[in-house]
Order: sequence, then structure tokens, then C-alpha cells
Amino acid sequence: MAGRFDPLTPAAARGGRTHVPPGRGRTAGAGAKARRWTPDGPVDLGLTLGPLRRGPSDPTFRTTPDGSVWKATQTPQGPATLRVSHSGSDIGAEAWGPGADWILDHLPALLGAGDDPAAFVPRHRLVHASHRRRPGLRLTRTGLVLETLIPTVLEQKVTADEAYRAWRRLVRQYGEPAPGPQHPHPQGLYVMPTIATWARIPSWDWHKAGVDTKRSDTILRAVRVANRLEEAAAMAPAQAAARLEAVPGIGPWTSAETLQRSNGDPDTVTTGDLHLPGIVGYALAGDRDADDATMLELLAPYAGQRHRAARLILLAGRVPPRRTPKMPRTDIGAF
Repeated sequence: MAGRFDPLTPAAARGGRTHVPPGRGRTAGAGAKARRWTPDGPVDLGLTLGPLRRGPSDPTFRTTPDGSVWKATQTPQGPATLRVSHSGSDIGAEAWGPGADWILDHLPALLGAGDDPAAFVPRHRLVHASHRRRPGLRLTRTGLVLETLIPTVLEQKVTADEAYRAWRRLVRQYGEPAPGPQHPHPQGLYVMPTIATWARIPSWDWHKAGVDTKRSDTILRAVRVANRLEEAAAMAPAQAAARLEAVPGIGPWTSAETLQRSNGDPDTVTTGDLHLPGIVGYALAGDRDADDATMLELLAPYAGQRHRAARLILLAGRVPPRRTPKMPRTDIGAF
């Protein structure tokens, strides 16, 4: 698999790399609806779908030893379980649940059919090397805003471990087991809660999950206007960002991280991040103290493809040496 020999750095993980074991997935059958899709170029399932995984124990995302990627999702038609794997030059997919037709209809977009990797031209040696090693990197487009927005809000101003822990607890407590057969369906696969269920989570369970009032209030405000936010998946990037950022508590960082996945936008850059400017600055100019303005200036040669460039930089794993302690971990649920 492309990129499997990369150093296991936090930056590479943030670049959306997920290891998918080599192999040809077996047909699961048992009431599944199926589809085969032939991409117009290489597709690395781990790199393409990796940004949808929220930590190594995400209950909505699994990889299995036979080379399959499993994703449980809430579609507009209801919950669905999707399994995808390579089958020669094709990609085979099976889906279960009320949303099976919807997720199979959107399979090409999910696997980057709307992405144009040929539009990217590397301008730096490091970016060129990272790009050459990952011919199967495609930018996913889920077409689902809230499914990405909610876990992104959980990641605001906390460590990744804290956010992942909150996501796991809330999904397992308020979501539902993913539809599909017991075997080879991975154990512990869950569909995230419905919008109505998110709105009913009591304050004490947010607290037990380690989610402060600021983040839980932002999620509650978002679910109240869920239909309006979902419309952003079909909007141009600037209009989509404006729609999301009209909700108090959603700023440029959150909207960018959401639209990169829901809309598959190759140019939306994450600003306001604690680490990304320094990583980009160090990788491209040896400037570990770069701020957002410097980062955007360095990425200017990649206009139209700045998000892809940033991902390739993260996947390269070249990060400045740490000189300050890690951000302390907290658990407000223990108080």
C-alpha cells in the first residue's frame, strides 16, 4: 500500500493515513446490496478514507485483516454499514441498512471520483517526494456535514486523545449497532446518534464524556439547524464556510476541517491550528515559528490545491523537534 513505510509520526496520522492490510476482501453476502466501481486511477483506501476515522478505536470505522474498510454512517435515508475493498482493478462495495442505496450511490464521490489529482503540481522537493510515493491519494467527499462537524467540534481546544475518548463514549452510549450480519461484520461497529438523539443528550452525560459546556452548546446549536447545515455539502467552499460559521462556536478551523471531508475541497486550508503552521513552515522553509499568514504564503504556489499540499506535508512526517511540554490531558468527567 502506498505510504505504508512512512514514519509513524503524529503529523502523518493527522494527514489521514490509515493502514489497510493487503488482501482481497471476501464477499459478505447475508442481505447486502452490492456495487463494483472502476476508478480512473489508483485509489489507496487507507489514505482516501483515513480522514474519516476519529482515532484508532473509532466505533464508526474499522479495517479488517482481509483488506476491507468498514464505515457505519447516518445517511439521509437512515443508518447504513458500508464495506469496501479492492477487487483487482475494481473496488467492490457492500452495504446494509435503510441507507444502503444512498451510500452505494455516493460510493464514487466517497472514494474521490470528483477529485482531480492531476491538477496538483509539486513545487517543493519534500512535497514532490511525498506526492510521488502516494499515487493513490484521493480526497474523499462524504456529502454529509453533521457527521464530520460533530466530532470536529469535539476536537476544539483539547488533545486528540480527549476528543477521541468523548466521541467513542457518546457514540457507543447514544448510537446504535451498525446494521449488517454478525459475521464478518466487525464487532463493536456503531452508527453515530441521530440528530434528534444528539439534541436529547443530558448535560451530565456530556460532562461524563469530558465535553465542556462550550463544545456541547455548539453541537446543540448545530443540530437545531442541521438541515440548513447539510445544504452546505452542495455549496461552493466560501458559501459553505459562511453557512457553517454562522453558528456561534463554529469558526474557520472547524469549518475547514469539516468541509475538507464533507465537500472534498482540495483548497480549504485549516487555519487557527496550534501545530499546522509550524509543521508547514518547518517542512517548506525551516521556520518552526510560522504563523497562519506565513503558512498561507508558503502554500500560495499550490492555490486551488492547498489542502492536498498540506496533507502531503503532514504525511511526509517532517516535524520540528519538540521544545515545550505536550498539552496537558484533562478529564472533566472525573470532576
